[in-house]
Amino acid sequence: MDIAISTIALIILGPVMAVLAALVASRLGTPVFFAQDRPGLGGRIFRLYKFRTMTDARDEHGELLPDSERLTAFGRFMRSASLDELPELWNVLKGDMSLVGPRPLLVEYLERYTREQARRHEVRPGMTGLAQVSGRNAVSWEVRFALDVWYVDNHSFWLDVKILAMTVWTVLRREGVTSPGHATMPEFTGDRGSEGEDA
Repeated sequence: MDIAISTIALIILGPVMAVLAALVASRLGTPVFFAQDRPGLGGRIFRLYKFRTMTDARDEHGELLPDSERLTAFGRFMRSASLDELPELWNVLKGDMSLVGPRPLLVEYLERYTREQARRHEVRPGMTGLAQVSGRNAVSWEVRFALDVWYVDNHSFWLDVKILAMTVWTVLRREGVTSPGHATMPEFTGDRGSEGEDA
């Protein structure tokens, strides 16, 4: 199902993605893709691709400005409509990801998980998942990881179909795109609880 749907989607959405790439280049500059290493099945690292949604604006010391200052109105629209995620269809076709599964987070989070939370890597990461249709970034890390592990223990073809259908509704409603008080999502720091850039 992953291969069939991602192949068809890439063919059908190819023109849309070309237009989005042109818009990203004109409004945010190049490169149009955001590429970053993420842990996948079994914690193995792969290269994830998305459309970029932030500028490269930096302060006088050459450090990137906070997300809230680099995320433009166009970038917010891309995120709220999940259009920035479309290049991940290539990751699905390659076998790095699945259509449904726990979202792939940052590599540095690997050493911060509890043993139970780390079980989220027992399945391939997904473009969408149970946590995404249960509040997206508005839910806490604790709830998100609990949903991820529940999915690992209960995933099935029909559950995936249900999550895909719920994803369409969630995207149309454009709710839960950000965590309250943040431009994206607070950083997961385990027991330390500091804040930072979302995955």
